[in-house]
Amino acid sequence: MLRDQDRIFTNLYGMHDWRLAGARARGDWDGTKEILRKGRDWIIEEMKNSGLRGRGGAGFPTGVKWSFMPKTIGDRPHYLVVNADEGEPGTCKDREIMRFDPHKLVEGCLIASFAMGAHACYIYIRGEFFREAEHLQHAIDEAYAAGLVGKNACGSGWDFDVYIHRGGGAYICGEETALIESLEGKKGQPRLKPPFPAGVGLYGCPTTVNNVESIAVAPTILRRGAAWFGSLGRPKNTGTKIFCISGHVNEPCNVEEEMGIPLKELIEKHAGGVRGGWNNLLAVIPGGSSVPVLPKEICDNVLMDFDSLREVRSGLGTAAVIVMDKSTDLIRAITRLSRFYKHESCGQCTPCREGTGWMWRVMERMATGNATVEEIDMLEDVTRQVEGHTICALGDAAAWPIQGLIRHFRPELERRIKEYHSARSGRAA
Repeated sequence: MLRDQDRIFTNLYGMHDWRLAGARARGDWDGTKEILRKGRDWIIEEMKNSGLRGRGGAGFPTGVKWSFMPKTIGDRPHYLVVNADEGEPGTCKDREIMRFDPHKLVEGCLIASFAMGAHACYIYIRGEFFREAEHLQHAIDEAYAAGLVGKNACGSGWDFDVYIHRGGGAYICGEETALIESLEGKKGQPRLKPPFPAGVGLYGCPTTVNNVESIAVAPTILRRGAAWFGSLGRPKNTGTKIFCISGHVNEPCNVEEEMGIPLKELIEKHAGGVRGGWNNLLAVIPGGSSVPVLPKEICDNVLMDFDSLREVRSGLGTAAVIVMDKSTDLIRAITRLSRFYKHESCGQCTPCREGTGWMWRVMERMATGNATVEEIDMLEDVTRQVEGHTICALGDAAAWPIQGLIRHFRPELERRIKEYHSARSGRAA
């Protein structure tokens, strides 16, 4: 259980003033100039030593990602782009950071940009996040007025500008290269990699794209030290994480906790437990809609971190915990997710463009039982042909929920098919 003194997001629930005065009272913008004075190499090394892994879903080490940027600034300017699109169903952490702790993000943007030699940062925020964008813009205006960003930011001698860009609500723009394309005013479609954004990114310049939470925790890590952050959580899964708990729990919530907390403890301590008691649990999607579902027997003991969830063939993703009790029609729920991914595919890659629609249509028949048992294997085979065969991970995201369903709940699929056909044959007789 995370101690209060180790919490990074101390205004997650909006109980205190989110403006500059309140943020400073909670320790934000404290000694920022001294952090910058220690230099780019020190900041990047400290971020590496902290063990922070990207909080947007992929879990790539943040310090290592920053180190990919060219050491010297040539003819092309460097850019930091913050991914505040947050389109993953079940995820609602970044919007709370921007609504109630926006100065943590603005300060993080300055420090991260300085470390990567970027004089400009673009925050790409989801278009539906209207109030969040208002709060964030207000925080940016306050930071400019106080001399914390802009010319000679924090008196450090570093010039830094930060801009907000409103997205149009497309899930695909959460993928970093599609986000860059959208930022440039083009259709949001992922780019082939390599080249990676650190070499050729926004406007063809060196760019790093990071999630809101990854950037917002950086100032606190650098103030309190990599050793402090590394002491929380588990090896290679260090620090704190905001978990979004929704679905069939008594008290849905966002909560900051240590990485590696048992899933059962997370749900029972912070979300009031499963509706109807733990034994009424059917399944949990542990990391947003794109990761495979887990049945109750795995949920009993699994830990909430990148490596533990990978070992049970799921993933931490964005740590959006979607809880489903025994009243859930799980096949119908996964069918609904299949429809979402079919709708959100950009259509650039044939396996995804054709495969997501095909998988959704088969899942619609599976949900009613109007299928054959042999089609279950065919469906899984098609998910394998989509997974890993597209430019970005949307193909994987469409395939994994179905794979998880077949892996853990195949008897339910077979039972529904048999019931449907027995009912049909009964009516025919």
